[in-house]
Amino acid sequence: MIELAEVRRTWRKGTAGIRALDGVSLNVEPGEFVALMGPSGSGKSTLMNVVGLLDRPDSGRYRFEGRDTGSLTPDQQALVRNERIGFVFQAFHLLPRATATENVELPLIYAERPAPPDAGLKALERVGLADRASHLPHELSGGQQQRVAIARALVMDPALILADEPTGNLDSASAREIMELLRRLNQGGTTLMIVTHDLQVARYAERVIEIRDGRIVSDSRVAASVFPEV
Repeated sequence: MIELAEVRRTWRKGTAGIRALDGVSLNVEPGEFVALMGPSGSGKSTLMNVVGLLDRPDSGRYRFEGRDTGSLTPDQQALVRNERIGFVFQAFHLLPRATATENVELPLIYAERPAPPDAGLKALERVGLADRASHLPHELSGGQQQRVAIARALVMDPALILADEPTGNLDSASAREIMELLRRLNQGGTTLMIVTHDLQVARYAERVIEIRDGRIVSDSRVAASVFPEV
């Protein structure tokens, strides 16, 4: 699904250049659950932005589902992002005056293919929030708001979900609920890639990749025996 070859990305800061990615090569197969770990400034969020087509590398090759993304126009990249990739962020990014259903259905506005009229409600059902469909964000707990954000990522039935610190704004109990939800989605066939600094969160993944100074320094499989209990 994801094929990165010698990808480099440099940020300009004044006259200096900061190498965020330094020759990253990485393959992710459909159905994998991958955690990206590393200290602040290691390049893990930049890598996720490249994978999610939110940023272009300076050099190297990125193929997504067999397509060379470097040859895609901005409009084509936007279409792939909308229909094939779901995003979950640390900040929930919910519209404060929109209901849970309305927030979930936002990606449908930009879709080229028609969606069922109840697509938003069905996505909320998948995350266990059908009974909160008409609630506004301020009427929901932090964990529930993140579930709405996950439902929004699911509404287009994407092949890949990217989650950047999805538990960063949650208490430990809510964080556990969100990670168990993400693991169930992965067990249902959705490919997942998460950025986290929390080892307890990373243990939910089947593969942990550590990044330092823009380079992958380790790539290991996680034994099933260390998975947290549901």
